[in-house]
Amino acid sequence: MSFDTISVIGLGYVGLPTAAAFASRRKRVIGVDTNQHAVDTINRGAIHIIEPDLGRVVTDAVRQGLLRAVSQPQPADAFLIAVPTPFQHDHEPDLSYVKAAVLSLAPVLEPGCLVILESTSPVGTIEQMAGWLAVARPDLTFPHQAGEAADINIAYCPERVLPSKIMVELIKNDRVIGGMTPCCSARAAELYRIFLEGECVVTNARTAEMCKLTENSFRDVNIAFANELSVICAEQQINVWELIALANRHPRVNILQPGPGVGGHCIAVDPWFIVAQNPAQARLIRTARQINDDKPDWVVEKVKAAVADCLNDSGRGSSDVIIACFGLAFKPDIDDLRESPALYVTELITRWHRGQTLVVEPNVDVLPTSLDGLVTLADRDHALATADVLVMLVDHHQFRALAPSAIRQRWIVDTRGVWR
Repeated sequence: MSFDTISVIGLGYVGLPTAAAFASRRKRVIGVDTNQHAVDTINRGAIHIIEPDLGRVVTDAVRQGLLRAVSQPQPADAFLIAVPTPFQHDHEPDLSYVKAAVLSLAPVLEPGCLVILESTSPVGTIEQMAGWLAVARPDLTFPHQAGEAADINIAYCPERVLPSKIMVELIKNDRVIGGMTPCCSARAAELYRIFLEGECVVTNARTAEMCKLTENSFRDVNIAFANELSVICAEQQINVWELIALANRHPRVNILQPGPGVGGHCIAVDPWFIVAQNPAQARLIRTARQINDDKPDWVVEKVKAAVADCLNDSGRGSSDVIIACFGLAFKPDIDDLRESPALYVTELITRWHRGQTLVVEPNVDVLPTSLDGLVTLADRDHALATADVLVMLVDHHQFRALAPSAIRQRWIVDTRGVWR
């Protein structure tokens, strides 16, 4: 079966760019999302997220009738699932969104269809998917039942994209493809080659699932080293950014930059999937995740110390001190707040600070519900003019561009080394 119509389920930070990439190659694409606001926005030719170049591609695709959004799956030749895979409170993987997506597309499957999961998932999720589909559609055969002769092909292909560069990396980066059978892998590779300029690297499904978890766990461990180093340097009264710059002059050393923690839907989540399935073996991965999860609390202690110093020097009451938090997103120059340590630090500050808390986040117009009524969304210049304590959490380009003379505050907690 050729891929004339492609369906992408989940129109978020990965799904919508993927749908747009296929549409830009003149394929008919049906995007599916339960968020009616997202559906309506896309059908107007607009986008509901911030991502460079994406708006132009979506506008062109909608105008040409190549991309439309709906709330329920419709028949297609290939289905790509790009829905959230968070963890639960005990750090166990939550596959409820994946299962809901799988069951929603089951009624419209026909022999010859290809189903691909892109969502980061624990090892064995593809096998679970096949089982869910087999129960929902006993009239069809699946790879775990009929191998190469199955009516439906199933594969796993995790995304490898960087927010703010998704439209470039989606096309240029290599893709790891893990089909349940060689035929599944071959058909998935054929599908991605519609827009992919990178290489399709084929393996089995379980290895592909573990590959994505491994990539993000590797990054998490390296960030944890930098974050732990920053805590040690603060204790030793050493400038950690200067230290890292010096150490990185060694030809085989490349230490990452510390921050207020680790955020986003990948690095902050994926390592827990490995830990959950391998609790006795994943000792380093667990420790790194705990180090990064603990960093926001350490930052808040630094903010408390700065407020205390301000009170001692000024003689004012605690309710008179104004704190300005710069940034809520999980990384610079995006609007994505998922698992953001900056957001968590700000929430923690509001739990004890009796004075006004300002938030400067140039990429959002509306504060998340967790901060409703607790903080004031302010612009950069107003915060600099009125705040007593500055907390640098996300190094957006608007903050990096500030001249040193623009910052008059004595009390600064800079988790990014921007204003040092």
